[in-house]
Amino acid sequence: MPSLENSVTINSRSRVFPDQKSTLVDLKLSVSDLPMLSCHYIQKGCLFTRPHLPLHALLSHLKHSLSITLSHFPPLAGRLSTSSSGHVFLTCNDAGADFVFAEAKSVHVSDVIAGIDVPNVVKEFFTYDRAVSYEGHNRPILAVQVTELIDGVFIGCSVNHAVTDGTSLWNFINTFAEVSRGVKNVTRQPDFTRESVLISPAVLKVPQGGPKVTFDEKAPLRERIFSFSKESIQELKAAANKKKWLTVDNGEVDGVELLGKQSNDKLNGKENGILTEMLESLFGRNDAVSKPVVVEISSFQSLCALLWRAITRARKLPSSKTTTFRMAVNCRHRLSPKLNPEYFGNAIQSVPTFATAGEVLSRDLKWCADQLNQSVAAHQDGRIRSVVADWEANPRCFPLGNSDGASVTMGSSPRFPMYDNDFGWGRPVAVRSGRSNKFDGKISAFPGREGNGTVDLEVVLSPETMAGIESDSEFMRYVTKK
Repeated sequence: MPSLENSVTINSRSRVFPDQKSTLVDLKLSVSDLPMLSCHYIQKGCLFTRPHLPLHALLSHLKHSLSITLSHFPPLAGRLSTSSSGHVFLTCNDAGADFVFAEAKSVHVSDVIAGIDVPNVVKEFFTYDRAVSYEGHNRPILAVQVTELIDGVFIGCSVNHAVTDGTSLWNFINTFAEVSRGVKNVTRQPDFTRESVLISPAVLKVPQGGPKVTFDEKAPLRERIFSFSKESIQELKAAANKKKWLTVDNGEVDGVELLGKQSNDKLNGKENGILTEMLESLFGRNDAVSKPVVVEISSFQSLCALLWRAITRARKLPSSKTTTFRMAVNCRHRLSPKLNPEYFGNAIQSVPTFATAGEVLSRDLKWCADQLNQSVAAHQDGRIRSVVADWEANPRCFPLGNSDGASVTMGSSPRFPMYDNDFGWGRPVAVRSGRSNKFDGKISAFPGREGNGTVDLEVVLSPETMAGIESDSEFMRYVTKK
């Protein structure tokens, strides 16, 4: 295949404004937003087959749809501002979003999805390359680039990471698609309230000129999509949950067996929802001191354990070296009281799990998955508030990257409705991301296009480590062959 780099031409750039004036007050950035000021803009987009519309009509239609959608999401048409006290706000001033039209006259849809590695041309499907979120003081919070391919179109969104997390971003893209296909009453209205523990009086001090990313943007990397079928993931989950037990009142109950029952099943002669009561006592009401209670290892945790082992093996680390597997956890439903599921902004925290390379490789998949499971299970209201208090005591930007050469960072989620984005001519063929926030060990999880429990992992690694996992028999036996 000939090189496709530098094959995208920018034809036009314009500004799109909301079709209605915003009535929102300035929104204060939260303790989950502020650390992202040193991160790149998020870049996510969808690849489609060619719509049955003339190009000029398509662009006009998408601009109009974006204008309507911005009225539902006024912050995305706003700008960042810093007060005299040093607090950073999102000013909903209707300053507008960028709309870019580009052409990739030598690129087919198959060029994007057929190869082993993700082709570099995909990075050109997004604008604001390497833009840092702090720059939202002087540039739009959102930019949409529409790239025409020979037989398709790519709609790529670049959005300020100090303004949105993945949940908020995909809510916006889903709404954009709904408006485009003629839906009058959008499914999910964003919630812009700022009344939770995440809103803090603490001030983040930034260096002159703003913060910079904390990883090497020029390090050599490979990027590949690994796909996993429902059957492979079920097999992984079964292996991870082998002989998994939950201790209750000094007795042992099979946790996996228990979860499979209905809440009105009999257990030790007791009825009336004892399962629900048990889970609430373990995870619920008052967990100021969070305890890592484990019930069942999830499919996703099982898959993460598989990847943790493969990457650790490929890196050939000393057995005493501490490795870290970080997972981005949605805090909306974990806080008490809970946030609205459509809360707009960042409501995520990075949950680390630590183990030496020797432990990861000498123990089995179940042990690794169990460590991840305990970390996530413990991250409830009390732990979230502890993380907030720790940040307030020392406000800082998030140190994204892999500085010790032994870290894996998992972002995004296979639960995000990425393939629900029908703009009026069918579901996406594929979902891809741009260059932003990528470093050795950065993984993003997408749902598979087939749905039904399939998962795609976008894996970014050094060339040597990527070659290692490609020859890892344990890892590759679960990967769907192209």
